[in-house]
Amino acid sequence: MQNDLGNYRKSYERSVLSEDSISDNPLQQFQKWFYEVEASESVDEPNAMTLATFGLDGYPKNRVVLLKKYTHEGFIFYTNYDSEKGKAIARNPKVCISFFWPFLERQVIIKGKAEKIAENLSDGYFESRPDGSKLGTIVSPQSKVIPSREVLEIELKKLEKAYEGKSIDRPKNWGGYLVRPISIEFWQGRPNRLHDRIRYTLQDDFEWKIERLAP
Repeated sequence: MQNDLGNYRKSYERSVLSEDSISDNPLQQFQKWFYEVEASESVDEPNAMTLATFGLDGYPKNRVVLLKKYTHEGFIFYTNYDSEKGKAIARNPKVCISFFWPFLERQVIIKGKAEKIAENLSDGYFESRPDGSKLGTIVSPQSKVIPSREVLEIELKKLEKAYEGKSIDRPKNWGGYLVRPISIEFWQGRPNRLHDRIRYTLQDDFEWKIERLAP
């Protein structure tokens, strides 16, 4: 099977990224871009991000997860700690997360270290979820091999009956991670493949070094 995609081409002309217009702090710059993506109403889930980890088998693996909060400290997402990504982070907390917003022709690439957030914060977010999502979290042995989907659906129905009219507590093997960035790169598409790339790198004094990279 063969399919030549060499003729797929697009000229990126929507915006520019210059040192004169960016923030001194990459988290503030991220907030600015994120607000602009939301305002454009061009992306169904602007908080969808690709998370890359080094698996226990030594291979890197990417998957899309949802950003649930960002602060001056970094970026927070939630998952099963016993999942493939959870085990990978436990062994090697160095991760990369990235956002791609094609309508605005932008990417953000973030390198950092992931750490578990406080249990009370995970409890608070879990409590905000719909009951169906809570029960789905409990039912699913994430990343493990299962015989069929029917097994999950049967277990979900059992839990729905067991928890009818009752509160649903967060399972201890599920919660949040905070990715503390050490490097954040902003990528803006430009004509002739001469894209704008500006990278912030965290220094020992906790100041951010700003550099332009060749496209």
